[in-house]
Amino acid sequence: MTYCVAASMDSGMVFCSDSLTHAGIDQVSTYSKMFRHGIAGERQFVILSAGNLATSQGVMAKLKADIRKDARVTLNTVGSVTEAADYLGDVSLEQQEKRKAEGANFEASFLLGGQIKGRKHRLTLIYPEGNHITTSRDTPYLQIGESKYGKPILDRILMPELDLATAAQCLLISMDSTMKSNRGVGPPIELLLYQRESLVLDNRQRFESESDFLRDLRLSWDQALKNAFRQMPPLSWAENWDRAVHERSEVS
Repeated sequence: MTYCVAASMDSGMVFCSDSLTHAGIDQVSTYSKMFRHGIAGERQFVILSAGNLATSQGVMAKLKADIRKDARVTLNTVGSVTEAADYLGDVSLEQQEKRKAEGANFEASFLLGGQIKGRKHRLTLIYPEGNHITTSRDTPYLQIGESKYGKPILDRILMPELDLATAAQCLLISMDSTMKSNRGVGPPIELLLYQRESLVLDNRQRFESESDFLRDLRLSWDQALKNAFRQMPPLSWAENWDRAVHERSEVS
């Protein structure tokens, strides 16, 4: 299983992905699911992948091959992130079609974020069918893979006006929550912060399984949750409250 999450803030974008890939309990491997491409000062793209590894690797290989061959449409020629998402969706469908005869599920999903000089930064989710969606002010993040465990913290904390460092911490806690509940998601964890208008990808970090930072983050979050739980109103308070409400309704 895989978990990838990205957020689009007013100040830029944050990307986070795990690196664990397995095809059964005895076939566990580590592969990066974060791919970067750009021309400094002109355009930058970050792609996160989830799903069939053969398809995602085939997609990345085709994107690179198109650039080498100076194809008519590449990440170097598209005029917007939306056009890049259309192109990536088409390449993904092409790769899936190649493997359809094999009879297995070769679907893959992608998160694509980027910026082209003179245009706004943008984040999209490309489905296996090739279509895509983007973020909104109400939902500034997108997820692929094992998304349910890491979603609550994103819904409660992420807002477009947050600074990138705070958003990054939120995404890391979302990743940690997912690793806690699903052993198929695991380190190394890759994190990348993109500053709006910078048009460079120079703020990337990789956290290994023995990372002191990941350990401290996990322990701090666990303790914070336990402390918050201990401060919840006791059940007796709830019973008394409900009884008082019921009595008032009978009187009225």
